[in-house]
Amino acid sequence: MSRLAAAEDLEGLRASLAAERERVGTTIVVCGGPGCQAAGCRAVIEALEEELDKEGLAESVAVRVTGCHGFCEQGPVMVIEPGNVFYCRVKPEDVGEIISSTIRDGEVIERLLYTDPASGERVRTESEIPFYRLQERTLLALNRQIDSSSMTDYIAVGGYSALAKVLRDCDPEAVIREITASGLRGRGGGGFPTGRKWASCRAAPGDERYVICNADEGDPGAYMDRSILEGNPHLVLEGMLIGAWAIGAAQGYIYVRNEYPLAVEHARRAVEQAREVGLLGDNVLGSGLCFDVEVARGGGAFVCGESTALMASLEGKVGEPRPKDVHTVEEGLWNKPTALNNVETWANVPLIMQNGAAWFAGKGTKGSKGTKIFALTGRVKNTGLVEVAMGTSLREIVFDIGGGGSDGAAIKAVQTGGPSGGCLPVEKFDLPVDFDTLSEAGSMVGSGGMVVMDERTCMVDVARYFLAFLQDESCGKCVPCRVGIDRMLEIVTDITEGRGRVEQLDLLEELGETVRETSLCALGKTAPNPVLSTLRYFREEYMAHIVEGRCPAGVCKALVEYVIDEERCTGCGACLRACPREAIRGESKQPHTIDAERCVRCGICLSECKYEAIVVK
Repeated sequence: MSRLAAAEDLEGLRASLAAERERVGTTIVVCGGPGCQAAGCRAVIEALEEELDKEGLAESVAVRVTGCHGFCEQGPVMVIEPGNVFYCRVKPEDVGEIISSTIRDGEVIERLLYTDPASGERVRTESEIPFYRLQERTLLALNRQIDSSSMTDYIAVGGYSALAKVLRDCDPEAVIREITASGLRGRGGGGFPTGRKWASCRAAPGDERYVICNADEGDPGAYMDRSILEGNPHLVLEGMLIGAWAIGAAQGYIYVRNEYPLAVEHARRAVEQAREVGLLGDNVLGSGLCFDVEVARGGGAFVCGESTALMASLEGKVGEPRPKDVHTVEEGLWNKPTALNNVETWANVPLIMQNGAAWFAGKGTKGSKGTKIFALTGRVKNTGLVEVAMGTSLREIVFDIGGGGSDGAAIKAVQTGGPSGGCLPVEKFDLPVDFDTLSEAGSMVGSGGMVVMDERTCMVDVARYFLAFLQDESCGKCVPCRVGIDRMLEIVTDITEGRGRVEQLDLLEELGETVRETSLCALGKTAPNPVLSTLRYFREEYMAHIVEGRCPAGVCKALVEYVIDEERCTGCGACLRACPREAIRGESKQPHTIDAERCVRCGICLSECKYEAIVVK
């Protein structure tokens, strides 16, 4: 492909590519995201290509391998256009029938359609599925329109047109005004106004500036940024180019955590493709903008999601945060003014500049504009990526889009904001999801993780789990975080193991508030959230552990006992054979018993018993 010397060259290329796409009669869109890859989509794709070639349809039917579609629970997923026919859990052996029935004859294969668990009816099109229909997908909708490895696909559907518009019509100050007017706030956790950050960075003294894309997404179960960078890396690059024009930067970095090899591969390919055609480098589109990007792999430290720790890591130093008395917009990477935003924030920038600030500000609430992507996981029927307008209630996300609790158990709580977020009870599910409301409720939006918990979840054990994670991930630089998290974890562990005392609850709260107020960085400042929120909303569970010596959810092993209900036990021996401690005794076809002293409460007998004869007390 020849170098694009001006915006007119880009538009000419776009017109030819779009015309070429229109000539293709049918497109089979296959999700190539990590979830669908784990479910076997590569074998499906290979089978499709072989079958189309064998049937002589390779020229008239296109196979487009895209980034994540979001409905990871149903993978591998496939959408056939035109018609928007949605097939889920597709296997390689289904491909022949898909080609012969759907592609050739236009017939829908009923068994491959999605079944709505609420109504039991099969749903023909993607747009009719409640999981998709109730969302407001702007960023995620772009994933399925392009091959994630193809720059030409991105250009064909309008890619880099916002950049061309900015370079042609807007000076840097106008870009910053537009981003400010849109109300865009950082999607990486802090929610800081993006326009204000860019304005401060541009105004900082010095000639050398940097922009950084933070793709160090370390929250367990969160993969929003990963899905965008893997599925649409050029959208992120375009946002960074616009940001570089606005603040006057010549160099940018995409910092990707080490555990995201596919995101690294796609980001590096996108950078190389953009360089080859002149969308990165000197004099981009003849505008005078000189800007390049490097992709750097992080070491996998959770703390490197914090801006100053990330910049230290980029510089080759230990990834530790520094005091915030000097802001990174003034002295960031190599002590130069630096604008750092996360993947989702950068991805929103081209859409805002193309559609206008009013378009973006028209979605959301007064203080939280636009849409937000959430990773919905845990004990909910429909797990996956959900994109909704800010201000959508937790209830709509969990029950309407997520389909409610899995396995018929009643939902108890949802944790928002990752391991540093808070746990909100079902009574709070009518709260709108925005930066300010969730913060007031004791949680936060964070980067967008949502873990749904049901009545089988012990909230004290949840607090213990996340404290253990944060203790392991703390860099240990400051005393409040290093010592405070350790001490909180000791107390919560004592409670889960039957050694807790009532007076420790006040100490836990005091410790949490101290760590929150005095820690150096956001990891320490938010680490107490799981403890403080569970104490606030689920104090009765702490009291049950301490006063009654029991775990209401039957999770904390030291506080539960496994017994066999003699009336239900048939003496089949399945539990006896499976017990690794030989704690179960009994004759064949006679009720069995469990030796409480030998039992380690591993739960294997529970899963083996078909008669629900084993009871947790």
